[in-house]
Amino acid sequence: MTLAMRAEAALSGSWAPRLGARPEGQGVRFSVWAPEAHALEVVVERGGREAPLAKGPDGIFEALVPGVRAGDLYRYRVDGRGPFPDPASRFQPEGVHGPSEVIDAEAFAWTDAGWRGVDSSKLVLYELHVGTFTREGTFAGVTRKLEFLRDLGVTAVEIMPIADFAGTRNWGYDGVDLFAPCHRYGRPDDLRCLVDEAHRLGLGVFLDVVYNHFGPVGNYALEFSPHYLSTRECDWAACVNLDGPNSEFVVEFFLENALHWVHEYHIDGLRLDATHALHDSKPVHFLERLARRVHEATPSRPTLVIAEDHRNLDTMIRPAWAGGWNLDGVWADDFHHQVRRLVAGDNEGYYRDYSGETPDLAETINQGWYYTGQDSIHLAEPRGTDPVGLPALKFVITLQNHDQIGNRAFGDRLNQAIDPASYRSASALLLICPHTPLLFMGQEWAADTPFLYFTDHAEDLGRVVTEGRRREFRHFLAFVAPESREAIPDPQAPSTFEDSRLDWAQAGREPHASTLRLYRRLLALRRELGPASRSPEDFEAQALDPGTVLLRRGGPGEGRLLAISRLKGEGPIDLAGQIESELDVGLAWSVVLTTEDPEFAPEGRRPPIDLRRMSPVVHFSGPCTVIFRAEPRP
Repeated sequence: MTLAMRAEAALSGSWAPRLGARPEGQGVRFSVWAPEAHALEVVVERGGREAPLAKGPDGIFEALVPGVRAGDLYRYRVDGRGPFPDPASRFQPEGVHGPSEVIDAEAFAWTDAGWRGVDSSKLVLYELHVGTFTREGTFAGVTRKLEFLRDLGVTAVEIMPIADFAGTRNWGYDGVDLFAPCHRYGRPDDLRCLVDEAHRLGLGVFLDVVYNHFGPVGNYALEFSPHYLSTRECDWAACVNLDGPNSEFVVEFFLENALHWVHEYHIDGLRLDATHALHDSKPVHFLERLARRVHEATPSRPTLVIAEDHRNLDTMIRPAWAGGWNLDGVWADDFHHQVRRLVAGDNEGYYRDYSGETPDLAETINQGWYYTGQDSIHLAEPRGTDPVGLPALKFVITLQNHDQIGNRAFGDRLNQAIDPASYRSASALLLICPHTPLLFMGQEWAADTPFLYFTDHAEDLGRVVTEGRRREFRHFLAFVAPESREAIPDPQAPSTFEDSRLDWAQAGREPHASTLRLYRRLLALRRELGPASRSPEDFEAQALDPGTVLLRRGGPGEGRLLAISRLKGEGPIDLAGQIESELDVGLAWSVVLTTEDPEFAPEGRRPPIDLRRMSPVVHFSGPCTVIFRAEPRP
């Protein structure tokens, strides 16, 4: 099958993987791309068997080898070199340097035939790291917590990268075996069990994938062809080759990887890491091709593609008919940065670009992101494009994620930097906003365990990583002195990883249990609200004073909701004159909740609220969000 035939098969909705080792009849078909090689053999460990593969015109070596079966271990010898593991290995039971294992992807007994996917208009993401989410640090450990997440009210888990990597612990962004779930987390069927159980419970599963670079250790793909990598460099390593010589097959390699997660694991969506480092000058960008192939892969259910990209490019999330790439969403960090600057006062690094003032926060909420072409102090260049007309659900917003916690020197969380009342109020604002919210594991109970940056590289590389990590913070005032940087946890230390594990016992004791109740109630309220359109009649934010934002959801009449989020300071807020008078006529206001209610804040201070007039008056004694519902007067 040529590359063109392969692409046509993918577009038709059928799954015809070209690469890897696939059981077929009484044997296994082996396929691997090595365009410069003259001879290639598969070496099967059972029986010490070797078999030659025939080279096709597109540089793919292939052979059906009888007598080989699922569970057999194999490697490839390339022009007498090696043997090396398969670049498209489905499993590396002994790690990235060991043999590959033949996996029968069709043998798993799925029970999710009735699953119809995640409704993007109701998407609430929950990001987790398999190794630190539970004490077990496995796929099975995550599976046992899925009922908790269902009851919390999220609609999909987003799993940080699981492609196998060198060492025993890693964030996952150093993966090298992109088709192989990390053997430290379990076997491929353990991941399938996780997805199958999630679907039974009504939860989607998203997977974070890294297509911009390979990890620094164990990338044996380069033994088969140097064309996997570009001459360009990104912040971490050489970029992948998406538009240079022989790039068409490299593009197909990554597209096949994406489709393999969708077909072989029933994944509901992909989160693409750092797409600004995917350099492609071809007329049809790699991201546009990937989105189209993934969307068309599963006609019976939606499969979504979300990008992490700081450029604020509207092209990425506009539909194809409008000249866009038709991605389903993009991480919109401006919301996080505005809130963090406002409530925690951060003003170094990229926070220099944000005022943290409520008018700018309101504008960010209304637009989806703040930067639409203005000059960025941090980047020393203009940033962003105009998102006019884009639906709010295309913008993924957060108070915390793995980057915004883990890239801090001590991995501290937002709730450790601000008072509990401010945290509760900011949490309410996040979940009432019509955009797609993302929670980071433990956020829902204000966990105080850090999430640090951790690695497990060999000594020489590990020393470079440790030094680089500490050097990153040299421009921050708190770390100007060399001795202060030495206090930053060593990524290589096992304790750095262990300290990052969630303490699930916290969720059941105060003050964490109260915060968990608040998150459950807010997520239930979000479900009641339903999705919002892009229309300004459907939602609007406005600044009421330097510490308070008002968010309106719903148009005139029954079902209208107002959230007044005081994020700092105190004092009365009188809504008279703050909301359009014609929307107020004939409406009776009732309080849905405040984030300082006793069930959410045992030591909180619920603000006095005057509902005797046409428009409510709230007397804030500190940070708090008050949510009102407006209904027609009798």
